[in-house]
Amino acid sequence: QVQLVESGGGLGQAGGSLRLSCAASGMTVAAFATRTLSWFRQAPGEEREFVASITINGRTRYVDSVKGRFTISRDSTRKLLYLQMNTLKPEDTADYYCNGQTNSGTPMWTWGRGTQVTVPS
Repeated sequence: QVQLVESGGGLGQAGGSLRLSCAASGMTVAAFATRTLSWFRQAPGEEREFVASITINGRTRYVDSVKGRFTISRDSTRKLLYLQMNTLKPEDTADYYCNGQTNSGTPMWTWGRGTQVTVPS
């Protein structure tokens, strides 16, 4: 059974940093390594939104609001995905989720429970 477990969230400080991790299990390394992987976030009362993605070749893409502050990376052999969050802002407060993408861009796997990031204003 595929499982995604996000971790590393918590109470951050404005201007500070957090590093999120996503550990995948129940799938082969190949199944993980051959997918574009993404981070999403959902703020209270809002819809889940795209934050960042990384292709199998390491090409990255970010939502404009985090460009220059967040860095997505992956360790495919260990089935891990990371999100380095720097220069945190109160608007980064949300639950953060990871997932892979199908060829049509839809979420590949069942969503995990997410990890909560809170940045007080």
